[in-house]
Amino acid sequence: MNLFSDIRALVIGTLEMMTKEGDLPDGLSFGNVTVEPPRDPLHGEMATNAAMVLAKPAGQKPRDIAQKLVSILSTDDRIISVDIAGPGFLNLCIVPHVWQSLVKEVLSSGRAYGTSAMGAGQTVNVEYVSANPTGPLHVGHTRGAVFGDALAGLLDYAGYDVTREYYVNDGGSQVDVLARSVYLRYLEAHGQEVAFEDGTYPGDYLIPLGQALKNKVGDAYLDQGEQFWLAEIREYATEAMMGMIRDDLAMLGVSMDSFFSEKSLYGTGAIEAAIDSLRAKGLIYEGVLELPKGKKSEDWEPREQTLFKSTDHGDDVDRPVMKSDGSWTYFAPDVAYHADKVNRGYDLLINVFGADHGGYVKRMKAAVSALSRGKIPLDIKLTQLVRLFKDGEPFKMSKRAGNFVTLRDVVDQVGADVTRFVMLTRKNDAPLDFDFNKVLEQSRENPVYYVQYAHARGYSVQRRAAEAGINVDIATLGVADLSRLSHEAELVVIRRLAEWPRLIEIAARTNEPHRVAFYLYELASDLHALWNKGNEEPALRFLQEDDPDTSQAKIALVQAVCVVISAGLGILGVKPVEEMR
Repeated sequence: MNLFSDIRALVIGTLEMMTKEGDLPDGLSFGNVTVEPPRDPLHGEMATNAAMVLAKPAGQKPRDIAQKLVSILSTDDRIISVDIAGPGFLNLCIVPHVWQSLVKEVLSSGRAYGTSAMGAGQTVNVEYVSANPTGPLHVGHTRGAVFGDALAGLLDYAGYDVTREYYVNDGGSQVDVLARSVYLRYLEAHGQEVAFEDGTYPGDYLIPLGQALKNKVGDAYLDQGEQFWLAEIREYATEAMMGMIRDDLAMLGVSMDSFFSEKSLYGTGAIEAAIDSLRAKGLIYEGVLELPKGKKSEDWEPREQTLFKSTDHGDDVDRPVMKSDGSWTYFAPDVAYHADKVNRGYDLLINVFGADHGGYVKRMKAAVSALSRGKIPLDIKLTQLVRLFKDGEPFKMSKRAGNFVTLRDVVDQVGADVTRFVMLTRKNDAPLDFDFNKVLEQSRENPVYYVQYAHARGYSVQRRAAEAGINVDIATLGVADLSRLSHEAELVVIRRLAEWPRLIEIAARTNEPHRVAFYLYELASDLHALWNKGNEEPALRFLQEDDPDTSQAKIALVQAVCVVISAGLGILGVKPVEEMR
């Protein structure tokens, strides 16, 4: 049940009736007509922009359309009143029993309340994390992992068929550097003094790998040139690092459906095939790029390269796919990887990149547009930096990692649930301050605690009711007399519950899971406010002495709130708690 969608359907039906009767011209599009909560609750319970968005194409004054809408909408038995505000907005008030019946809908549907058919089973590939397998995941990867995983959960809830994918960057020069770094730890395990030159990885996390390599091959690689050991150590180290990354993701509660290896594209003809498919479309040519912006001519040597005509698909400049020496650019395997995604038949592709990959957005969108002939959209979400604080100071670097704070450092400090929720308390493209002290506070200022506390409060009410001999099973609550929920503070909570299905569709349409976290905080605030009012007004208390029927109606509302909080936390990958310690 989506009450806002139901009332919008009523508005659209009214507009269609007005068209048939000649009050509106034929051919109008109603796609931009919305029904949503008004910004000011004093203005009503729902608002529609119908008269405003249709006035210009209809060639009429907004208030003239609005007045006709009022006369028809007012006859619907779900509506108490319709008022015209400003130049032509309509504010609607809904009869109480419509709101009250929503509680029963939530209880009968359970977690399915708010799920949507919007996705209609469309297949979507969400690629996220995709960190180089050269070290443990750091805090920047943590934000991308949480965002991508929550987005996948959101899209699944909205009816999409989601694949969670990790692109393993194991085909570039960075894995050779990893192999050389492990070799240094291998020498160290043999008692040799080593020096980590610039470009190698000095983190302590490679010490166990060096020791394990010694145990595996003994002294076979000592005093040997890298042509004898580089390939084998590269494979050994990459596999070990991916094992560490999988463990880090599991610690955060992230489970991938697919790990796609960049290395699998080399020597298989996959890159050549992808570039040839673009060449067949007339999008590959030999040429010289113009001097890049901000680069001095004396520092730049123009060379003929193999270029992708990405400007034909919205990019700012054409992009090289092969260097003048015949080797592939970094972009070429990315094209091949996305060609593979296109060939797998996804309806939609989403990539989650760190902020430092902002320059890749237009070229990747151009590549997918070209490969799919514009049929498959690619949305790229950038996650901004995370600034860590503890005791009022920036959180220090991790010696184990060498020069950054790891995912494991964060989760060890505050736990996976807190980490995940806090990472979603800002929009993905806004910087986020993560204060270890504040995220563990038991106060309204800590959003994860505030939401979890609302859920736990709901269960504490049920436990107290059961102890008082009141039946609180779902079947009984589902037939409670909900007309007893008539106070404005109770209706505020119900109206918030009504927004949940609409919120899901908006968040899924915009690929913004932070909206779920924001909504849960607002819903928790409404429940806490109702609880506090009960301290002042005994009639609002959830347990009414000697009145089990009223108590059951109030507990039904509390349980409905718990259902939605639990579903929302499930989308975000956070476990709801039934008791706070």
